Amino acid sequence: MNRSRGLLALSPLLVFLAVYLVSSFMAKDFYKVPVVAAFLLASAYAILITRGSLEERVAVFSRGAGNGNVLLMIWIFVLAGVFAATAKAIGSIDAVVAATLHILPGRFILVGLFVAACFISMAIGTSVGTIVALVPIASGLASGTGAPLAMVVAAIVGGAFFGDNLSFISDTTIAATRSQECSMADKFRANIWIAGPAAIVVAVVYVVLGQGFDATAPAQEFNLLLILPYLAVIILALCGLNVLGVLSVGIFLNAVIGLLSGKFGWLGFLQSAGEGVASMGDLIIVTMLAGGMLEIIRVNGGIDWIINVLTRRISGRRGAESTIALLVALANVCTANNTIAIITTGSIAREIAGHFGVDPRKSASILDTFSCIVQGILPYGAQLLMASGLAGISVASIIGCLYYPLALLVFALLAIWLRFPRI
Repeated sequence: MNRSRGLLALSPLLVFLAVYLVSSFMAKDFYKVPVVAAFLLASAYAILITRGSLEERVAVFSRGAGNGNVLLMIWIFVLAGVFAATAKAIGSIDAVVAATLHILPGRFILVGLFVAACFISMAIGTSVGTIVALVPIASGLASGTGAPLAMVVAAIVGGAFFGDNLSFISDTTIAATRSQECSMADKFRANIWIAGPAAIVVAVVYVVLGQGFDATAPAQEFNLLLILPYLAVIILALCGLNVLGVLSVGIFLNAVIGLLSGKFGWLGFLQSAGEGVASMGDLIIVTMLAGGMLEIIRVNGGIDWIINVLTRRISGRRGAESTIALLVALANVCTANNTIAIITTGSIAREIAGHFGVDPRKSASILDTFSCIVQGILPYGAQLLMASGLAGISVASIIGCLYYPLALLVFALLAIWLRFPRI
């Protein structure tokens, strides 16, 4: 394929990035521009530049939007939304927060909050939710102990991304594993060898830095029964149960606990479930639009062209893995959303991985890890904006104390160049 034709085939992706970036800079806010609207315009453009009758072009787009992997991802999103909403309705999130904070050692406030954020974000599958839950509490602890507020908040943000990177119900994990066609448990086993050492190093740093502080976690009552759904989700997923089954069991436990404890009635359960599905609405539409747009790009030869360009000088798996990392990192910078970045680049990454013999578990791990690294340090990312708003401090002050994303970057690069884990 010649260069001009290749760029034309890829131009829908460039239109999406241009619309999103230009509009965001004009609004001076990356979260005022709906990603779904930018994808809609890019998708319309993709259909417009494709050859054939309108019916044929729409059929190609619809085939991509209704691809089996895309639909399976959507069903997982739906169940994840229902699980999260019903768990919140019965008070499980508050119980997890209270239980984790209850065991915080007095002199280890920084490492304690970091570990708490790691566990909570793994349990609930969202970095933003973890930040919303912990930052208000952490602010009070910091003011009472003399610990720098920015450092305390940064510890929570770092821990939140550890869980977001590894959680079985995280959007990024779902998108990465489905796009690379590997199981969540296998991706977790590969990913933990990268994220685990990074978390250990950062935990040691926080132990050293926190020795001058003293604090006692506020006494909070919590019901161990309410933690059961989260524990069940983690354990069953680690045992290799299909993610649809894992989430179904979690929803069932939420329903039983909520109904028996009187947290909600049958109507309340249905309302919570409906809210959970609705909360995934934009992500579902974006997933379908991205699937359709990328199918048109593939049919027009765009994916073949970009693979040829990016892999022209690749000489082995290290180069292929580095290219995948660069792709998702650049997409994340442009979209300020790690899930969307993975969805946008996932199919291209799978093609590169297949061509150079990169294990799907490794490519899924790279996609998720590098998207979380970039998202963790973006000053206009939702996580840092949320943390700075709740704590009442600047984003820059938090970034200056962020250690986990940098540690994760070091270990992720080592994983590529030293070829570990051996899978």
